Amino acid sequence: MAANKDRASLFLAKYLAGLDESELEKRLATKPDLPYQRLPRNHKLTDEAVQARWDVLELDDTAQQQILDPQTKAQMQIYKKNIENFIGTIKLPIGLAGPLRVNGLFAQGDYNIPLATSEAALVASYNRGAQLITKAGGCTAILLNEGVSRAPGFAFKNVHDAGRFSMWAISSQEKFTDIAEQTTAHGQLVDMRITVEGNHVYLIFEYSTGDAGGQNMVTIATDSVVAYIIENTPVNPEYHFVEANLSGDKKASAQSFLSVRGKKVTTEIHLSKELIKKMLHTTPEKMVDYWRMSAMGGVLSGTIGVQGHYANGLAALYIACGQDAACVAESAVGVTRFEVNKDGGLYAAVTMPNLIVGTVGGGTGLPSQRACLEIMGLAGAGHAQAFAEVTASVALAGELSIIGALAAGHFTRAHKNLARGAEKA
Repeated sequence: MAANKDRASLFLAKYLAGLDESELEKRLATKPDLPYQRLPRNHKLTDEAVQARWDVLELDDTAQQQILDPQTKAQMQIYKKNIENFIGTIKLPIGLAGPLRVNGLFAQGDYNIPLATSEAALVASYNRGAQLITKAGGCTAILLNEGVSRAPGFAFKNVHDAGRFSMWAISSQEKFTDIAEQTTAHGQLVDMRITVEGNHVYLIFEYSTGDAGGQNMVTIATDSVVAYIIENTPVNPEYHFVEANLSGDKKASAQSFLSVRGKKVTTEIHLSKELIKKMLHTTPEKMVDYWRMSAMGGVLSGTIGVQGHYANGLAALYIACGQDAACVAESAVGVTRFEVNKDGGLYAAVTMPNLIVGTVGGGTGLPSQRACLEIMGLAGAGHAQAFAEVTASVALAGELSIIGALAAGHFTRAHKNLARGAEKA
């Protein structure tokens, strides 16, 4: 990735000032003989093992008391399937946004949304958007599709062998499905696509994952299928991998944007111009003007999709509710659309194809995270589809609020008042 030569020169000159060649070489050289303090090899979650890790850190007791507080210490066995080298828990403030009324295929009712964040003004913004939606009677949300993918890759001597393997894989899809389903009571292999690139073959397996986010589920299932392939293929690959980076896992990609990865949801609402004036202090026309300019800005900057700040609400909701926070990288992809409707009000829609969410498994069973799901009435089995519809509706609330603030000229003022108060940062 290129950098402007003048800026690069100024940057290097600033940070290298006062260092001669020998000092610079010494600073940047590898130091394999320099001793270091190893972490204890005992990965078990016992009082002794936890304390041994703290002893390596050589800090005063204050830091340990903040991270390994009495409640965390009493509950620490709960975390043993979710963490390695445990030393405690981190605390984030949780705020409520809502109520958010959702009229969905699966989500029905008013939801108070727990958001865990250290960013001031975020909860206030989503709260305003949620109340706006609720005052209008709620948004309509529809789960459109589901599927979590894993894409093993196989390398062959030549394209001829790759083609023979591909034909065999197509004829074996039913067997692959049987093997995958033996590894899980909740997942199912529902589709397989093939991509051939020279002598490389990618098998894109798509699974339904029930109420789980499903990342580990599909990895374990795919590993079993790959083991069967290696034992039975008529054309042996020279090498292979259980994931060859074609699934879109934890990264924004055009592939998942155009299809689905996780759960695909669309949500919409019509807002009267009177309600927008009362709650957002602007007009539908002004909001559409902003949306139009921001959409072009997204195109010019090369973003995948068109949206304002999905990642804000998703990260806060995912952390609060025990989701895999790294999945925000792919979940925060989608399209926001604003139009002036025939009545002079605002039509707003959000479509998100990559919501990796679940209500069982992963971090959803941890004490605080389970409690946050319970706040919404979405804890445990049977609620993942409703949770996906609520999640997209949260994103809609955030889009309405932030674009309303920008259109009204209140965006900077809100952050200044809530994040900084009277003091300058």
